[in-house]
Amino acid sequence: MRADPVFRYALEVPFRDCDLLGHVHHSVYLTYFEQARHAFWRQLAGAPSHAQVIVARIECDYRAPARFGDHLEVGLRVGDIGRSSFSLLYDVVHAVSDVLTAEGKSIMVAYDYNAGKSTPLSKETKRMLEQAKRHTDL
Repeated sequence: MRADPVFRYALEVPFRDCDLLGHVHHSVYLTYFEQARHAFWRQLAGAPSHAQVIVARIECDYRAPARFGDHLEVGLRVGDIGRSSFSLLYDVVHAVSDVLTAEGKSIMVAYDYNAGKSTPLSKETKRMLEQAKRHTDL
């Protein structure tokens, strides 16, 4: 059973997201994760990204098809929080039936573009992530 998300992002599947069989193309789910992630940061920190973070790893497990016009909801939860990284967990469900269409996980790493390497998460970023991890429905 899925855990309650701390953030929910609603969307309607546009025609352009579908493949020749009429299903949402597998690659598009990563975009849905990204849209939810950016909306989550705006809600949490007042900006699309509070910290300079990059996606170090992303994975997606497909459970059921979604089609053009379907109303979906991406649920997001904060996973593990480390020294310079944290994970975000995603569930994509049909908004009406609550059928799970995909599950995912991204590993986000604080990154210093000038130095070209990871950097520790700021205290403020860690505080916000810990707070979000403890609460539901931000």
